[in-house]
Amino acid sequence: MTYDTTRRTVLLATGATGAVALVAACGGGGGDNGSTSTVSPTGKETTDAPAGQELASTDEIPVGGGKIFKDEKVVVTQPEQGQFKAFSAICTHQRCTVGSVSDGTINCPCHGSKFRIADGAVAHGPATRPLPAEQITVEGNSVRLT
Repeated sequence: MTYDTTRRTVLLATGATGAVALVAACGGGGGDNGSTSTVSPTGKETTDAPAGQELASTDEIPVGGGKIFKDEKVVVTQPEQGQFKAFSAICTHQRCTVGSVSDGTINCPCHGSKFRIADGAVAHGPATRPLPAEQITVEGNSVRLT
């Protein structure tokens, strides 16, 4: 006699123990640190930075340039002395992480898109949409996500 195993058969065979393990595996786990977790279209889980997290000190962000925070998916720029801006570090063309900030632009290494450090607007395609703004606060010498 031949048996065809299906997902339904496996789920039924696992019974209550399997269901408990499945539910436990899907739980958030850990304490609430203010961060959020999402799943990308490729199925990879990503964690956004917790609100209020310090990204850098103001002296780490060069005037006329910026700094990319890959883990937080944020780029912070300082277009003029004392003026700080923040944008998503995910290119609006095909969702690559931007790779550098130079010569007044935030640069994507995948297809050459460039965005202005002052407002995230497209300076050079193929991207057609600006980088979305992110919320930061500057308190003293500290740049924080809000």
